[in-house]
Amino acid sequence: MKLNTYQKVALTTVGATVFLIFVGGLVRASGAGLGCPDWPKCFGMWVPPTSASELPPAFDTSQFNIYKTWTEYINRLIGVIIGGLITATFALSFRYRKKEPSVLYSSAAAFVLVLVQGWLGGKVVITGLSEWLITLHMMLAMVIMITLVYAAFKASAQQLKVDISPQTGRYLIWSSILLMTFTFIQLVFGTQVREAVDMLKNMPIPPPRETWISEIDWIDELHRSFSWTVFLLGGLVFYLSRWRAQSALVRKVGTGIFGIILLQIFTGIGLYYLGLPPVYQVVHLVGIAFLIMFEYLLLLMVMHSRKDTVQSTPQ
Repeated sequence: MKLNTYQKVALTTVGATVFLIFVGGLVRASGAGLGCPDWPKCFGMWVPPTSASELPPAFDTSQFNIYKTWTEYINRLIGVIIGGLITATFALSFRYRKKEPSVLYSSAAAFVLVLVQGWLGGKVVITGLSEWLITLHMMLAMVIMITLVYAAFKASAQQLKVDISPQTGRYLIWSSILLMTFTFIQLVFGTQVREAVDMLKNMPIPPPRETWISEIDWIDELHRSFSWTVFLLGGLVFYLSRWRAQSALVRKVGTGIFGIILLQIFTGIGLYYLGLPPVYQVVHLVGIAFLIMFEYLLLLMVMHSRKDTVQSTPQ
């Protein structure tokens, strides 16, 4: 499939947004969220220092950690680059204002949301990493991602041919909607677990790291128990897409969804039993982003297939 400029930029922006979620996971897992204690500058400078001796007088040298500072600074730089990509996506979307206005509207929505995300990122730093603001910041990143996926898909839908029988299409639509809904609920539970862990970690005398999960109690139990719902719905989507759909693309996406669900379960087990290793935290966060993206993509493909079936049915 030959892509035009908008499609290339939109897909690049989707990939860059997922990469930013990955970098955000690194920032949080490494504890670098306050590596730059101010906003939008870093230690009052547009380019942060490389040693404590370079700090302006207004800052305490004990606040400076070169690794955390530059990790957070790079995170901010990537955010600026993605802001530029979303701006370019919005500008290029005007070519679709007549033939497919939903591309323009969704690109505009992503542009507005990324401005809100930038403002919210500043609030996260100013409030000293408020847990609920961090959660909101992550949820908004997911919304921006699926908004961009929608825009890229609508711009490319006419070049896609997805063959699915009407009955399988109906089953896949409802199972995909349920799976995506429960995945978002599971994501909310996961953020609550993370907030509870942060509260333990930030105590004056924090308990041993390996006991953090066990001390959270009911919210982690709910999070782990709820994963069975996502697993069973993912299994249903896998069955319908793998053995009931005629489209090779649908089969690949359905298989990918179930594979990511298994990865999430295994990394979740590792987080529980291995004392929250940082690499598992990053994989778990990026995994949920990919899971939501592919779930939404599958839903869009199946709905597009249903639309094509209705349009091709003789009147």
